[in-house]
Amino acid sequence: MSLIHEDSLALTLDAVNEAFFYNRSISENEKTQVARWIADRQGKPGAYASMFAPTESDFAKGVRLFTGERFHSRAGTAHILGEEACRALILLDIQDSDVRSALDHASQGIMSRLKSSEDTYGISGFYCCGTCTPSLWRHLAAGGLEDGESRLEAGIKLLKQYRDGKGKWRRFPFYYSLLAISELDLPSAIEEMRYVSPVCERYLKRTNQGNGYTKRRRLLAEKVLKNC
Repeated sequence: MSLIHEDSLALTLDAVNEAFFYNRSISENEKTQVARWIADRQGKPGAYASMFAPTESDFAKGVRLFTGERFHSRAGTAHILGEEACRALILLDIQDSDVRSALDHASQGIMSRLKSSEDTYGISGFYCCGTCTPSLWRHLAAGGLEDGESRLEAGIKLLKQYRDGKGKWRRFPFYYSLLAISELDLPSAIEEMRYVSPVCERYLKRTNQGNGYTKRRRLLAEKVLKNC
């Protein structure tokens, strides 16, 4: 089954993310095809900060995050999918000149916006809002942009400030944020995973294996409990 969904950057990225999440093998030919397809959307109308443009279908439907949360803002859709597309190209690791050039231009675009935000607000590791920020963390965790570790440390420190005292965070989408920090081997990230571990334990007790987003969330909860 092809990873490419011609009418949707969101569904294409979801297919790529699913393959990596479940450690499914992707042939070099498949990697090349999907990387070139994503790269071809760099800087097109609707792209955020010269990253990768969602399709009209994506804008109409909004974002369904990998962990299932929905987000309908047009700017947020473009930003989140742009960050996720950068991450996907980094992980696909195709040494194709057009793909590398597209990723470089996209990285320069969002890096400029990120630095401007940091200069304006004096906050590192956070960008735009609580829903968009985990997509930045996922991009940084994959090795994208500059000073990734320091920005991630700052971001997790900020996340801690939004604890609600009940095992979750205010402002940040729970499972998508958890997905982002589960990929980090930082003491601060492990501390946050320990904080949410009771919620993960309760989730595993009350849900069946299920399919789709439930299955992803269950595997994520299991991973978090193993990590902490």
